[in-house]
Amino acid sequence: MLDRRQDARDKVIYGGVAEIAESGASRNCVVRNISEHGAHLEFTNNVALPKESIRLTIARKGRSFMARIIWLRDNFVGVAFNPEQSYELPGSDLAERLRKSEKKKRLLQQRIKELIGEG
Repeated sequence: MLDRRQDARDKVIYGGVAEIAESGASRNCVVRNISEHGAHLEFTNNVALPKESIRLTIARKGRSFMARIIWLRDNFVGVAFNPEQSYELPGSDLAERLRKSEKKKRLLQQRIKELIGEG
C-alpha cells in the first residue's frame, strides 16, 4: 500500500474527542497514531462525520486541532490537521507537572546519595 503521508506517524494510544462544529455533537475516540500533520482515529462503532472539518481534542497532549477527514472506513478515520487552527488547551498544566516531576526526581536522587553515603 502506498503511503502518501508527509511524515511518519508515532504509534500511540491516546483518548480523544471529535467534535462536529455545526451540531456541537461529540464522540469519544482512540488516537492510534499521530504526526504533526495528521492522525488515525478509531471509534467504538461506525461513524457519520462531516467531510469539512472536526475539532479533535487530545487531552493527554494538551492540544486541540481542527482536522479534515481524509478517509473513513467503518469505525476508522484518517484526518489531516489544519496547522493554523491548532491550539493549546486552556488550563493545560503539562509544563508545570513536568517541572514538579523534575524537581521531585532531583530530590529523590539527592536522598539516594545520602542513604548510600555519597552525600
